[in-house]
Amino acid sequence: MHCPFCSENDTKVIDSRLVADGHQVRRRRQCLACHERFTTFESAELVMPKVVKSNGNREPFNEDKMIGGIQRALEKRPVSADSIELSISMIKSRLRATGEREVESAMIGNLVMEQLKELDKVAYIRFASVYRSFEDIREFGEEIARLED
Repeated sequence: MHCPFCSENDTKVIDSRLVADGHQVRRRRQCLACHERFTTFESAELVMPKVVKSNGNREPFNEDKMIGGIQRALEKRPVSADSIELSISMIKSRLRATGEREVESAMIGNLVMEQLKELDKVAYIRFASVYRSFEDIREFGEEIARLED
């Protein structure tokens, strides 16, 4: 770690403690050259895989896009914000857990549908109708029948 005061390379850690519910480490450091003290924060950088779209295009994972779809499906539904946040975290964890650099967009859609099925059945049907491009009322009925089984 470079000293922000004199740019020396040698610094020593004086104190370390967990912050942000254990997701970050706060380190108090001292420069060995100028003896100035400063604080650094360390957190894990978790890389999300790239998304391979159905047309073959590749793009970075867009969390906002996924959250937007989930929120549209859950609009005016009695689901707590904490439950939604937990579901989003679970989806992201499962994507990282694949260990793959790229995942199919269909996999993300299926993970979202699994979580919505747990959160709210109506939201699940809303999302499925758009995601699977239901053409008529019969397809809605078939999906509802599968949901009831």
